Amino acid sequence: MFIKKIGIDLGTTYSLVHIPKRGIVINEPSVVAISKIDKKVLAVGLEAKDMLGRTPDTIVASRPLKDGVIADYKTTEAMLRYFINKAVGGVKFFRPEVMVSVPAGITSTERRAVIDATLAAGAKAAYIIKEPIAAAIGANIPIGSASGHMIVDIGGGTAEVAVISLGGIVSSTSIRVGGNKLDAAIQDYVRRKYNLAIGEQTAEEAKKEIGSALFFEPKDNLSMEVRGRDMVTGLPRTITLNSEDITEAIQDELEAIINAVKYVLQRTPPELSADIIDKGIVFTGGTSGLRKLDILISQATGVPAYVADETMLCVVRGTGIALENLESYKRSILATK
Repeated sequence: MFIKKIGIDLGTTYSLVHIPKRGIVINEPSVVAISKIDKKVLAVGLEAKDMLGRTPDTIVASRPLKDGVIADYKTTEAMLRYFINKAVGGVKFFRPEVMVSVPAGITSTERRAVIDATLAAGAKAAYIIKEPIAAAIGANIPIGSASGHMIVDIGGGTAEVAVISLGGIVSSTSIRVGGNKLDAAIQDYVRRKYNLAIGEQTAEEAKKEIGSALFFEPKDNLSMEVRGRDMVTGLPRTITLNSEDITEAIQDELEAIINAVKYVLQRTPPELSADIIDKGIVFTGGTSGLRKLDILISQATGVPAYVADETMLCVVRGTGIALENLESYKRSILATK
């Protein structure tokens, strides 16, 4: 089977690949492990993520994207090549067309870096689409209609807030707050309150298992054991974290997301504001899965909020749909080469 088109959600934490008519074929962490000795790529994706925080001096495992944009060009190119080759599989008779989603607030320089890296990784043609547009398409929102739709896409590195009408973004903002910032806030909180240093993956697990955007009633307060290094003795220690701890730890980050939503609402034309009150705010992105986040935003803005189905898959699904129907979505596509 010849694969001519590939849609990629190049995320800070996870990268997903969509092939038209086949659906999502890759969902792996955006991590690359490289040997310091000969600069060779040793592992990409799941295998590389297992190495985070566990590598010897000769190997470095890192995320080549920071806050949704390329921080390490060569490593990103290697990662893209790995994903394209894995998606195409076997012998390639021709190079595929690739569409990559990028944050709405991306600069022209950052956009050019994504296009160049995609072409260098083996694409015949590279297309760029803004994440809120792709997320809206993937969430089955009719973006081409003359009606306002508000989308909040919270990924690992950024939170994208946008009002979309007639296939374009009317009002938007992009803040560098996402799942990674929440994980870092949990690490800081545990270090301050319990004198315990925990790893990035432990913080992420605690956020997913017991995290909540709002304080629960006592009966809903979940708990879990976490292990780390005691800051005083330097020895391993286990403590019990609960939902209240997580909620308290991430308050500043949640406040930043609330302010971003309010900022976009304040800059939305009145006619579109009326549409948004009718339809509500739609949440997409992996971090939107945080419990009670939609209730928190709804309370803060007075606008109904809903979490899309399969939040993490909306952007990549939308990227694949847009690539399949280039003519229909040409107004929504940012750049091509």
